[in-house]
Amino acid sequence: MADGTPPDSTPLDGTPPDGTPDPPPAPGPAEAAEPPLREDDPGEAPAGEEDGTDRPRTPEQRAEQDQREEDDRGYDDLRRVHQLVNNNFYGVVDAAGAAFGFGTASSPGLAPGTIEPAAADRALRHYLPPQPCFDEALGKLRENALVVLTGQDNCGRGAGSLALLREILGDAARLRSLSPANALAELAASRDLKPGQGYVILDYVGELPDQAVQAYEIGRLSEELRRKGSYLVLTAGDATRRRLALRDHCVPWCAPDPVELFEHCRDRLPHPPLSPDTERELLARIGEQRRPADVVTAAAVLSRQGAEKALDTLRDRYRERVQEWFRAQPPADDLLPLAALAFLEGVPERTFEKECAALDRHVRSWEQSGETPVAPPDEEPGRPLRGAVARQSRARWRERAVGLVTTEHRAGPGRDAGRSERRLVFTSARVRELVIAELHDLYGYELWYPLRRWLGDLALQGDLDTRTEVARGVALLARHALVEVDENLLKVWSEGLTNQRVTAALTLQFMCDVEHLAPQALNIVLSWTDHSGQGRALTAAMALTGRLGSLYRLEALNWLWFLTGRGERIAFSARRSLVLLLQTAEHDPESALFILRYVRTVIARAAPGSRERSIALRTTVQLLEAIRLETVEPLTAALLRGVPGSARHLGSLWADVLHSGNRSRAVGALCRTLVQLRDDPSVTTAVRELGEAMRGAMSGRQWAALCHHLSIALRHPDYAIPGARRLAEVLLGSLRGTPPAGPRRSAASLISTPPFTSAQGGRSK
Repeated sequence: MADGTPPDSTPLDGTPPDGTPDPPPAPGPAEAAEPPLREDDPGEAPAGEEDGTDRPRTPEQRAEQDQREEDDRGYDDLRRVHQLVNNNFYGVVDAAGAAFGFGTASSPGLAPGTIEPAAADRALRHYLPPQPCFDEALGKLRENALVVLTGQDNCGRGAGSLALLREILGDAARLRSLSPANALAELAASRDLKPGQGYVILDYVGELPDQAVQAYEIGRLSEELRRKGSYLVLTAGDATRRRLALRDHCVPWCAPDPVELFEHCRDRLPHPPLSPDTERELLARIGEQRRPADVVTAAAVLSRQGAEKALDTLRDRYRERVQEWFRAQPPADDLLPLAALAFLEGVPERTFEKECAALDRHVRSWEQSGETPVAPPDEEPGRPLRGAVARQSRARWRERAVGLVTTEHRAGPGRDAGRSERRLVFTSARVRELVIAELHDLYGYELWYPLRRWLGDLALQGDLDTRTEVARGVALLARHALVEVDENLLKVWSEGLTNQRVTAALTLQFMCDVEHLAPQALNIVLSWTDHSGQGRALTAAMALTGRLGSLYRLEALNWLWFLTGRGERIAFSARRSLVLLLQTAEHDPESALFILRYVRTVIARAAPGSRERSIALRTTVQLLEAIRLETVEPLTAALLRGVPGSARHLGSLWADVLHSGNRSRAVGALCRTLVQLRDDPSVTTAVRELGEAMRGAMSGRQWAALCHHLSIALRHPDYAIPGARRLAEVLLGSLRGTPPAGPRRSAASLISTPPFTSAQGGRSK
């Protein structure tokens, strides 16, 4: 890891690196020979960090503690946002007025992994191959086993890649999507390319680190694919055609004729009869469309809901309203509030008014510097606004943005959940996107310079709700000005203070709502993980959670694990991010099991006594101690209750940690889990499986020691609850027929050991 590369990646199919789905832990002989369950190593964590001590600190230690508290505040903010995201997505609370959420549907292949035939069928159910580019790409793919589809975003490149692979491999083929950050040179040398497999890389963004792939490496990859009878299709922007190594493999892609595609869909869908006038208008509107997805949507709406609904879909009245508003060349008094709302939608009206006044000050200061004003001011620059207090500024919204902006009473999050207040919102989420697009298209430096300075102030000083909305607005701006957003905002915020880093991380999360921006967000984050300074590494760790970590979970795990080996502050953030990844995966059993299996694999591969194993065990104990996003319930209890198959993974991890100097913390986490599950009879089987997994990974002496220390911990007042003791008997008695080595006492008798009163939950002081 010293060269800046992440840990060994798993194979392309997402299984752990050793090729086995569930590698058993492999403690070394030295571990087995040691006395079972050693006492905690006082050198395992720095003083005052995780051991709960309050020792005197040097100035350097106090500075480190201040940094740690600052990072804690940042992760508290991330946790709050992810908690609201989970609530919105899974319907835990009423989210009608929520201002958060990453939950957009993804096309097949956006997230690396297997693309099931049924998913490909849905994506291609109305597919019409565009000519002549489809036949040209098919020819290159047959000849070289590799082709790159280039062109504008939303022109159908993703569906085209699936259609090409299925044309060669058949409709029943199980295709694989690879990460857009995959290095093509590494793929050529990889042993993970499987025979007869179709691979796709959507929105390829280039190599990391920044090193151009060479022509001979592309040739090796093509040769290896041909040798195995496999095929790879990449989609990329037009800039890829300028890369010499890929130039000969590129095919410019274009969307099919919209009217032809519409007629193609109508032939396959039932549709009502249309009058000549309606059909003419419908076809005229269809001819204006540039996205194949919009044409298919209109055809589906026509089939289900009739011509008027289909025309409403195509007319895009919101776009017409927004364009009409900007064509009137609004004065600064109207333009600036609308521009502010594009980045602060849904915040309380009092907050919006304060920040809108701050934007006005930034603009007037810029105008007084001698530059061209944004719009003709109502008053002379630099002079007090006569009658400003007398203006009915709130009432002006009824005139200033009719049909674009409205007011709603919404309850706030957290402590304000029971109190609502008025908030300005757009009449549709699409209006916000269109307003930002028009601001970018129509206004230049004279608006965007003060606007960027204002956004920078908000990212630094705004509260969490404000900064979250800033992040959402900047992510919308990135759809039109990615380079500007990266250079002028994200890079600045990523090496700033905690508030700025959180805002940058959330911006990258929201960018993943747009499919062609998700790979770019990943590319930006990975460029910060190494050789970019501590601040950007901390921001990268924060960003590799949530939506980004969910889409690219293997890359997120690999790079977060790499960051756990960096300096202590970066390592601490990486461990917190790994915990947050598991917390947000609670409702997604597949992702939760993937994370647990990944951690097991890393521990199994680490040499006994090595620094890598110490880091892995330290990270694992934090995962076992984690609580849920929504409550203080142990996360392990929720996984045992709601994720089938988690018991054997958790049992293996607990056994590994119990073999180490983190034993007391592991015992405490186990006690808290048993206490939480004590009144739930449905988890008895899972607890029994947990005990079997732990017993299978421990020697007889270690198992006896676990019984001894667990019985001591369960006598503490926090855990001395009858239900928890009964559940512990289920855990420890799961293999009662195989008595542990040493004193031949049953699990039940070990539970009666006298209490050890000096440690809460078995945690050493």
